[in-house]
Amino acid sequence: MGAGVLLHEGTHGAPVSTRVARTEGVDVSSHQGNVAWRTLRKSGVKWAYVKATEGKSYRNPYFAQQYNGSYKSGMIRGAYHFATPNTSSGATQANYFVKHGGGWSKDGKTLPGVLDIEYNPYGSTCYGKSSRQLVSWIRDFLNRYKARTGRQAVIYTSTNWWKRCTGNYGGFASRHPLWVARYASSVGPLPAGWKFHTMWQYTSRGPTVGDHNRFNGSLKRVKALANG
Repeated sequence: MGAGVLLHEGTHGAPVSTRVARTEGVDVSSHQGNVAWRTLRKSGVKWAYVKATEGKSYRNPYFAQQYNGSYKSGMIRGAYHFATPNTSSGATQANYFVKHGGGWSKDGKTLPGVLDIEYNPYGSTCYGKSSRQLVSWIRDFLNRYKARTGRQAVIYTSTNWWKRCTGNYGGFASRHPLWVARYASSVGPLPAGWKFHTMWQYTSRGPTVGDHNRFNGSLKRVKALANG
């Protein structure tokens, strides 16, 4: 998702064993440019996440068209931040994210912000940090985001990266919805602590623009997450 790339019935989705519906969504970044949101909405896509920021200085130049366009088409949408833990503190990046599109409002159509933490596309897989240092960085970001918006951020990651780079830390699972990336026929094993996922990014080659995702629940559950 990022530079290039559940939870319990309630605001977070439904456990896999009791799931009765999945709701299709997409995520987009500058790579998709101006998106034909109404066409996408008619194809069955009900929600979207839009890249807002990366690190401490990058802003998606198509953010306004993508974020506002998805909203105007009738989708429930939110913003995500691609983390670069080797460039500045978690709090600094959370502030930058909130300042440039990552905020939240209780309007029923805005999802909480996402911390996109995954393989480093620019160098060292774990950003040159130990597992302990990465967990501390993530906590710093999440705490600042909560302080700024009143919402717990969603965590986007892959199980393999999480195990390798955080030591499979399980301490965030009780408060933060999980958006897991795995391009396969099933979600597969989840990071420690999470018994079920909220969202699953299952392909980068969907039938329409952007990466495709499935929310682990009905549209009603997507709206519940938006409303907090």
